[in-house]
Amino acid sequence: MAPPPLSLKGRALRCLAAREHSRAELLRKLAPYVQEGEDLDAVLDDLEAKGFISEERVVASVLHRRADRMGAARIRQELQAKGLAPEAVQQAVAQLQGSELERAREVWRRKFGEPAADTQGRSKQVRFLMARGFSGDVVYRVVRGEETD
Repeated sequence: MAPPPLSLKGRALRCLAAREHSRAELLRKLAPYVQEGEDLDAVLDDLEAKGFISEERVVASVLHRRADRMGAARIRQELQAKGLAPEAVQQAVAQLQGSELERAREVWRRKFGEPAADTQGRSKQVRFLMARGFSGDVVYRVVRGEETD
C-alpha cells in the first residue's frame, strides 16, 4: 500500500529541511502540487509567520556557501534567481565588495598557483575568474600579480 501523498506544508518543510529556501523558490517548487481547495499562499504565509522561511537566512546561507569561491556578480545572480528583495541582494553584494580582490586571489591561487607563462595561459586564467563572477578590474589585477590594493 502506497503512503498518502504529502501535503503542501509537508513538501515545504521537506524542502526547508534540506536547505534554506526563499518564498519565491518554494512557490515555484510547490505550485505543481497544489490540489483543488488548497491555498499555497496561506501555507507559505503560515511558515513565514512561524519563522521557517527567512530571507535573511537565505542570504546568509548563500554567502556562506559561495563567497569563498564566487565573485559578487555571480552571487548577485544567484540571489536574484532565488527571488529575494532587491534591497537584500544589494546589501549582500555590498558586504562582498571589500573582500573581492583577496577572494579572487585565493580562488586563482588554488586553481593556478603561478602566473601564466604566455598570453594563452593568461587568457585562460582571466576567463576562469570572470566565469566565477569576479569583476574585470579585480581579475586583471589578480592575473597580473599586482599586490597593492
